[in-house]
Amino acid sequence: MAMASQQRTLEILVEAVDSLIDDFDLIDFLHRLAARCVELLDIEAVGVMIVNPYGELQVIAASDEHTRLLELFALQHDQGPCVECYRTGQAQLDIDLSSSRATSDFGPFAARARAAGFRTTHAIPMRLRHQVIGALNLFDSRGGRISEPDVQLAQALADVATIAILQQRTIEQGNIDKAQLQAALHSRVVIEQAKGVLAERWQVGLDEAFESLRSYARPRQLRLADLAQEVVQGSLDTDLLAPR
Repeated sequence: MAMASQQRTLEILVEAVDSLIDDFDLIDFLHRLAARCVELLDIEAVGVMIVNPYGELQVIAASDEHTRLLELFALQHDQGPCVECYRTGQAQLDIDLSSSRATSDFGPFAARARAAGFRTTHAIPMRLRHQVIGALNLFDSRGGRISEPDVQLAQALADVATIAILQQRTIEQGNIDKAQLQAALHSRVVIEQAKGVLAERWQVGLDEAFESLRSYARPRQLRLADLAQEVVQGSLDTDLLAPR
């Protein structure tokens, strides 16, 4: 790995570890995790799934809207490497989406992923010891295997994210329960509604609408869910959020 890449990797790991100390916006944190995985691992897209209090996986973040919809499709059909990764707690690597295994094990999902332009996928568990809380799904349009250093780096990012989530829940609740994740899943619904409102109002894509929310919230230290709620309720002048 080149020196510049090593330096960037260190910066991103420090950024993630900082979340163990400071309060953080879980949804924004996981979207940054997805973006950092794309940057560091030389892949095209990432989806993040986390289990809800009822033991059901939910899509909580993705690097782009198309990938989020693909992950939702996987959940609707209860299949795919990410689902399998969560169930087993084991990484699912080098899944050729046109292979007989993918067709046999993940038929509709594999076909949908190929239609989206992806050829290969990998799933990395988000776990702490024996507790698995979700998984990262990595997508690429190229064939070939993921390198062992990249697997280790992806697992390290997933592990740091898992610890950050569980640590935050411990601080807020005093014990390891599922309140933090449930709140995040509820927030996700409000954020999706706000994205739809802005996309319709400005006649832009959902990705652009979401980036406008993030760009407005971050420098003002606002939680995405709180800002989204204002948008949905109509209590905020959305011209303030419009792309310049």
